[in-house]
Amino acid sequence: MSSPIRTASRLLLAALAVCCVLPSQAAQLVRVGAAHFPPYTVRPESGADTGLLPQLVEALNQAQTDYQFELVPTSIPRRFGDFKQGRVDMAIFENPDWGWKDIPHTLVDMGLEDAEIFVAQKKPDRDQNYFKDLTGKRLALYSGYHYEFANFNADPKYLADTYKATLTYSHDSNLLIVLRGRADIALVTRSYLSDYLLRNEKVGEQLLVSQRIDQVYHHYALIRPQAPITGEAFGKLLQGLRDNGQMLKIFDPYKIALVPVGKD
Repeated sequence: MSSPIRTASRLLLAALAVCCVLPSQAAQLVRVGAAHFPPYTVRPESGADTGLLPQLVEALNQAQTDYQFELVPTSIPRRFGDFKQGRVDMAIFENPDWGWKDIPHTLVDMGLEDAEIFVAQKKPDRDQNYFKDLTGKRLALYSGYHYEFANFNADPKYLADTYKATLTYSHDSNLLIVLRGRADIALVTRSYLSDYLLRNEKVGEQLLVSQRIDQVYHHYALIRPQAPITGEAFGKLLQGLRDNGQMLKIFDPYKIALVPVGKD
């Protein structure tokens, strides 16, 4: 027969074990869509945790235990269907102008800004005036992206017919097309170009970068109405990362600006 003291000790140990297990059981799974969008997400289907989105998700998971954020690979064209069908709960680094207006969602301002800029091959007779008029120029564009100069129309045929556009799934390829003279202008995100020039220092001497901006990316998170996390709760988590310096640490190296939330 067990003594009262031994029985009480066992009960205490069992209670402690339950307390240790409960936090992980209570964490609600939040599935985050990960589409190839460098430098934010780099080929998520390969399983490699590269890009800014994996860094942000890791910081979110380390900061709290109520939610477990998990990346779910998707693609630029497929992400809308995955969101509507509930395969993902959240799309991050998005903007409602990029095809989301008819899809129910809660919008969370991330307080982050990037920009889309024009890049051409540097030549003696070219200066910033080269970017003022796109008429007759061959463009190298990222397939599926919504550009302001095209009124956010991402239809490949429209872009090819109207802007002589070559569409690829790689900013590297678009820059190479320009350097080889097969296109006149490529559009790339400022964050991506910053990273590209760090990796290819000599190429910078061959490129003319526009002061003209096609659009400023003000980034938002879009949350499904049935998601396990609310917009308010996610906003508070982002604010916590901003307060502890994690947001600056992740995004500043890529020249992605932290701006006041709700500045619009």
